[in-house]
Amino acid sequence: MAATLAIAIMCGLSVRPAQAGYIVTLQQVGSDVVATGSGPIDLTGLSFKINFSFAASIEPNNALILTGSSGFSGTDEYSGSFSGPLVFGTGGGTLASSASGDFVGFHDHGFLDVPTGYISGTALSDSATYNNATFSSLGVNIGTYEWTWGNGQNQNFTLVAVPEGSTLGLLAVGALALGLVWMRRKVKA
Repeated sequence: MAATLAIAIMCGLSVRPAQAGYIVTLQQVGSDVVATGSGPIDLTGLSFKINFSFAASIEPNNALILTGSSGFSGTDEYSGSFSGPLVFGTGGGTLASSASGDFVGFHDHGFLDVPTGYISGTALSDSATYNNATFSSLGVNIGTYEWTWGNGQNQNFTLVAVPEGSTLGLLAVGALALGLVWMRRKVKA
């Protein structure tokens, strides 16, 4: 019974990524925080705004995450009617220590950036690393955050901020302990 309760609690606490579209997974890897992004983006319903240069960075208090490429990269910026959270934490802006791959990002509650000349629906892949950082130091809240701009497949940008493995282990041990306490009380009653 306790194992079943622990599994049920862990399932409720686990983070599930979206099934389609562009997904960025943010996780603690040793002493660094690493953002890894991949997937296609359907630009239908969005309007080209400007070609601009950005650097890989994160700003949770402004729902900003930009991954890929190193230094300032040229991007095509699109605007549209986005729905989704306004923040994913309390942290201010932090530049990535290193980055590689396609430059992709979401920011300022309604701007999506893709590589210059991006063809809608093409697969993207990238990463950004924040050396000697933690979710706490970056001000990131654990959870899944999704921004959408239509009902079609791949019309979403999802950020999944998952705790490091040891944090999940601690949650499992805590859930198991709660289950055992609950069982003992039930047996005594």
